[in-house]
Amino acid sequence: MNDQVGTNGTISPQDDATPSIFDATRFKIIAIGVIAALAGLMSGLDIGVVAGALDLFGREYHASTVALEWVVSSMMAGAAAGALSAGWMSKTLGRKHSLIVGGAIFVIGTIGCAMSWSVASMISFRVVMGVAVGISAFTAPLYLSEIASEDARGAMVSTYQLMVTVGIFIAFLSDTYFSYSGNWRWMFGVAGIPAILFLTGVLFLPYSPRWLMAQGRHKEARQILLDLREDPLTAAREIRAIREQLETKQEGFKLFRTNPNFRRSVALGVMLQMMQQLAGINIVMYYAPNILAAAHFDEQSQMWCTAIIGLVNMLATFVALGLVDRWGRKPILYAGFTVMALGMGVLAMLLQTGMTTQSSQIAAVFLLMIFCAGFAMSAGPLMWVLCSEIQPLAGRDFGIAISTFTNWMTNLLVGVSFLTLMQTLGTAGTFWLFAGLNALFLLLTILFVPETRGMSLAVIEKRLMQGVKLRKLGR
Repeated sequence: MNDQVGTNGTISPQDDATPSIFDATRFKIIAIGVIAALAGLMSGLDIGVVAGALDLFGREYHASTVALEWVVSSMMAGAAAGALSAGWMSKTLGRKHSLIVGGAIFVIGTIGCAMSWSVASMISFRVVMGVAVGISAFTAPLYLSEIASEDARGAMVSTYQLMVTVGIFIAFLSDTYFSYSGNWRWMFGVAGIPAILFLTGVLFLPYSPRWLMAQGRHKEARQILLDLREDPLTAAREIRAIREQLETKQEGFKLFRTNPNFRRSVALGVMLQMMQQLAGINIVMYYAPNILAAAHFDEQSQMWCTAIIGLVNMLATFVALGLVDRWGRKPILYAGFTVMALGMGVLAMLLQTGMTTQSSQIAAVFLLMIFCAGFAMSAGPLMWVLCSEIQPLAGRDFGIAISTFTNWMTNLLVGVSFLTLMQTLGTAGTFWLFAGLNALFLLLTILFVPETRGMSLAVIEKRLMQGVKLRKLGR
């Protein structure tokens, strides 16, 4: 089928006598999704690299436990600041240019970390890297949700989280390789390569049609949607829907103060991001070698097992990509939180016994893999999907900025307290705590989380503003 715009401005389909096996439109969508989601790859590298580099860096600079916690957590402080600024930036500069800024900052932070000369300098450059991660974590899912069609929106936004897990896995492999020489500087330095690739790729991305429409650039938005939709009639309907939504101006803070229904969606976004981070995934991503050390693994085994855990984390994300627009959001979250609660609980039981046998050590690695798989197939990608879907247009940038800020502040809380928690509660007690939290999050999902599969953003917004209960906003 060929697209044609008539002289009267209407869009009409024409039959193509020779249908092509190669679907150019689908290829464009996939290419755009992969390039934009490279922002997630950079975030994953930043998250994963510190697991292998932490002890090596700490020994070289004689860092205390508290200092090491801040080396880990300073990135999250920067990410929280980046997330707050990203709302204004994505509205003013646009989604595409915001991603470019985030990539440039990431390059600077990566080089700085690799060249750090003290604990203070490492913490400072980790903050810089965090700012880039915060900008990307806000902007990339937003951009992907606005580029994707309704039936592929969940998978497109989940691609961001997939690339996060790919980045974590690559960082774990890199850490393992450089651990033999003890070169923590190269562990950080290799992250600059994908950052440069990302910067180059983003230059070729189209602008968000929704942002172009908001800037009054209707002709450009129309052309982009014609290029990205297989059916030109679908593109025309989407243009009309965007135009209707944009009649409502962005006034997030004012809407938050005056509209209780908007406050409900912001509160739901905050809750979703707290659930994601307090599930405990980043205690594994940041401190896997420390956890395995508590299970009496030697240093090289710690690194290889950490890499295997990262591989499982990456592969399980493909499950979410395949099921998010088939099964729906809630069934996958039910499965994920159940698996995570059981994984953490059984691991706590094993740790309580002392982990003195080889079979118990193998079981500990297996349980960490099961936990990561449960997270990667559910709360990891789906919280970003849901947060991009539940906010009304008039407060969308504000709502997503607040939820993303919450994500990083909760991440900071977990990162800065985990080693201290293990010293205070013991390793087993700490994992019992996270097992209980995951059981609680399963209950909260049942009570408050809506099923948004196949629902247009306009319908979700309409039901929210009518006062429909949160769990009934979707299907």
